Amino acid sequence: MSDETAVAGTSTERIKDRMAGPAEETRPTSGQRAFLQELSAGLQAGQMAGDEETLTVYSIDQGPMLERHLPLAVVWAESVDDVQHIVRTCAAHHVPIVARGAGTGVSGGAHATQGCIVLGLERMNRILDLNPDDETAVVEPGVINADLNAAAAEHGLMYAPDPASYKVSTIGGNVATNAGGLRCAKYGVTRDSVLALDVVMADGSLMHTGHQTFKGVAGYDLTALLVGSEGTLGIVVGVTVRLKYLPREIHTIAAFYQDFRSAAAGVLAVGKARVQPAIMELLDNGTLEQLDELHGGDLQKRGKSLLLIQTDGFGAAAEADVVRLVLADGGATVTTEASAEAEMLVELRRNSRGVEVDDEFRVGEDIAVPRSRLVDFVAELEAMAARFQVRLKVVAHAGDGNLHPTFWMERVDPTTDADALRRLNAALDESIRVGLDMGGTITGEHGVGQYKLRWLGLEQPEPVRELQRRIKGLFDPQGILNPGKAI
Repeated sequence: MSDETAVAGTSTERIKDRMAGPAEETRPTSGQRAFLQELSAGLQAGQMAGDEETLTVYSIDQGPMLERHLPLAVVWAESVDDVQHIVRTCAAHHVPIVARGAGTGVSGGAHATQGCIVLGLERMNRILDLNPDDETAVVEPGVINADLNAAAAEHGLMYAPDPASYKVSTIGGNVATNAGGLRCAKYGVTRDSVLALDVVMADGSLMHTGHQTFKGVAGYDLTALLVGSEGTLGIVVGVTVRLKYLPREIHTIAAFYQDFRSAAAGVLAVGKARVQPAIMELLDNGTLEQLDELHGGDLQKRGKSLLLIQTDGFGAAAEADVVRLVLADGGATVTTEASAEAEMLVELRRNSRGVEVDDEFRVGEDIAVPRSRLVDFVAELEAMAARFQVRLKVVAHAGDGNLHPTFWMERVDPTTDADALRRLNAALDESIRVGLDMGGTITGEHGVGQYKLRWLGLEQPEPVRELQRRIKGLFDPQGILNPGKAI
């Protein structure tokens, strides 16, 4: 079956995926029991669990399910030695390993696979070193993004990548998916801040990649390869990151437009003015409506779309003045927010992915397109929503063309309204194809995981995918590291 056929034929299955319940529990075989005993022998009390409640909770992340499998066990590593013991034992028994941080991924990258163990890394949560002179930090994979930022702030520094889940997501998880965030317009994504990695390989050996310096071009860049590999090439147990200066001054600009396409055009206008904001976020009318409902605000009274921009650093005020003029010339109602409201708007954006409620059904993605095609893609999304008779909500990291479109319906019964669900998922499939036709990608920051494998062939030709499979085979000959994900 071709990749195109696979995509078109998965709409009904995708609905079932999200409604899937717990898997049936099966008794471990004698070989599995021997494996679990050997695994437990090298760990302390409280580092391993096999009860159904724990297995169920740790069997998925926040992504849609293709199918639910309960792992053989959940194991929490507390040291590098623990990880090496776990990996060596799994390698000896050919047992798959799914590494997990906080479980905040939305692409199924941490879903349990059949016969696997889930390796929890959240207890490896120490900041091992923070050097303000070198502007670097060395952390274990379970360190929470926000905790690293708090520690860095004491020295006038920050860790730049800030995904929406930064208050709970781990650095190891951020590395696994090459996570982005609001500040990526100026500071880039996780890969741009990672200097070195300590990685337990598929045979249990420990490898160090990269360097402590900001520059270094000796050999192949294995660090860059491992960032975004979603746990398929090795288990990250240490991360050396580059820190940035904590801005002394921040200016927030809220520009309200009467339509989304004009707001998207404002993004390009700021770029043509050669101003580099730290944050450029775009919220459409559906998002403003939902935020007003959730928080009792009046954003909709001020416009039908919001372009939220922050400038930072010593030149923040001058840059903000240019931005205001450019956006006002483009028809926006531009406000200079007080600091309290500015922080509120940014926090609302961080939490604007929405909440699931019983009478709604939704499908969404994180497509990225070249910034020059942003306006075109928004127009196509709106046309798709009208054509398929579904509702549309879009939030976007507009500074780098990364959009999060969500198609949704109210009061859908997935067991009876098959045509409505077909239209919903047909709109999602078409958004993927149109984004790719514009030179985009199926995932800007969430990763491929398990869920997006259905679209990967539309973006990457078979020779590229075969090369990736060969790389995977070199790093993981037995195929035990997060099988069925990413590639």
